[in-house]
Amino acid sequence: MADWLTSLKTETPQQGFELAITLARKGVGYTQPSAEIRQALRPVYESDADSLTLASQVIAIHFQTVALANNHWK
Repeated sequence: MADWLTSLKTETPQQGFELAITLARKGVGYTQPSAEIRQALRPVYESDADSLTLASQVIAIHFQTVALANNHWK
């Protein structure tokens, strides 16, 4: 595993949200390292409302973490 995440600090909420998406995507990549398998599974979940809702939930949880790290609730 390469070190790629050096900080949760972001300059703007938009950057924080984009970092949350990156965290979610990286989590999937670490969980299933095979790009071929991820590509094969995509048609299964891309049209499944429950899967998309859960993906949004993961992003929202990461966004809460980033917001907390940036003290957005001061």
